[in-house]
This record gives sequence, structure tokens and C-alpha cells, in this order.
Amino acid sequence: MRSLPLPLALTARLTPVAVLACAGWALSSGPAASPAAAGHRTDQKTSAQSSSAASSSSGPSSTAAAKAYGSAPSPCPSVPADTVKSLVPGAKTAGKEIPSTDTDLRRTCSWNALDGYDYRWLDVSFEVASSDQEAEKEYQQRVTEKSGGGAVPGLGDSAYSVVNLTTEDKQQTREGVVMARVSNALVVVTYNGSDFETKKAPSTDEINKGAIKAARAAVSALEGGKSG
Repeated sequence: MRSLPLPLALTARLTPVAVLACAGWALSSGPAASPAAAGHRTDQKTSAQSSSAASSSSGPSSTAAAKAYGSAPSPCPSVPADTVKSLVPGAKTAGKEIPSTDTDLRRTCSWNALDGYDYRWLDVSFEVASSDQEAEKEYQQRVTEKSGGGAVPGLGDSAYSVVNLTTEDKQQTREGVVMARVSNALVVVTYNGSDFETKKAPSTDEINKGAIKAARAAVSALEGGKSG
């Protein structure tokens, strides 16, 4: 097979991109729920004790609901090997985790490969916020920044997908991004591709469906390994 020079921008894309990890957003976890005060006086009324007990039991429950995920899980096992093979032919199915400034808050796994003249790249990130409200705020901000897409039904608490085409040195690249919120966690999937022989990009439908397929696998893995 004859060798084919890659466009400059896409040649850079084939190298490790540790800088992606630096784009993580730092979110601090809220303080843990304060323990109930000890040493109730023995002469308190039974009704007051019952009220205090009810308040104590409901407090941790509300806190747990507001922060379902305490840290970002490992992203590389979140996409099944068969899915990796179908989306990124020729890539190592184990993936490569990109270094992060804070692995409790953000972790990203990457797969990329050049199969003949076809190039594919897949990133899956898990990001954890301090609360559902903070995650929803971040989610809405990103959706606004990436206008032109649409909602993805049945994926997490809310999900959004967008696909864009770029051209550089006559080489097309089509990239799809899927963002999903699950409680206080965000799942972000980026999937793109190019054909270096035709200089055309894969269809919008192929990239969009591929990104959504990876996102569904990642969300399922996140929910399956849910921990407070």
C-alpha cells in the first residue's frame, strides 16, 4: 500500500494529546453533612426526639441524592471491546487514559487508529460536579456553546448531540459530540473521522450514531458502578 502524507492538522491529531486532560473543569465537593448533635437531655419530650430523628434521617438522604457520584470512574472499561472495534477499527480496545490534573473530578480515555486511509478518533470523559445543580449548570453552558444539535432521548437525565464538519488543506473531518448528565456527573463523548484517500469525511449519520452508541455504553457503565 502506498504511503500517504497526512495533512498537518490531522497528523498532530494522531499523536497523544495529553493537553485534552488540562481542559477539565475543577469543581470542589461540598462539605459533608454535619453530624447530629450529641447528648440530648433526658427530659426532652418524646415528640421532640422523634422530630429530631426524622430530621437526621432525611438529611443524609438529601445529601446522597444531591451527590450520587463522589469521584470519576475509570473511563477505559466503559466502552465494550466490540464497540471500540466497530467505531475505531485497528485501535487497541483497552484504550489509553489521558493524564488528568485531578482524577477524582475528571478522567478521559482515548482510542484512535488509522486503518488503511480511514482515520477514527474516540474520546470518553467522566466529570464529577459537587451537586446535581452544578452538573446541570455546566451541562447547559456546554449545550449553549455547541448550538445546532439536538436532544438525545433516553440517555441519562438529559443528553445532547451535535455534529460539525471542518475542512483544512482540502481535507474534511467530521466530529460528533455527545454530552449527557447523570445526577452530578457528566459524560462527554467526542468521535470524529476522515478519509485520507478521498479527502472526504464520514457521513453525519455515521458519526452521530457512533458517538451516541459510545455515550450509551459509557452512561450504562457509570450507572452500573454507581457509588456515593
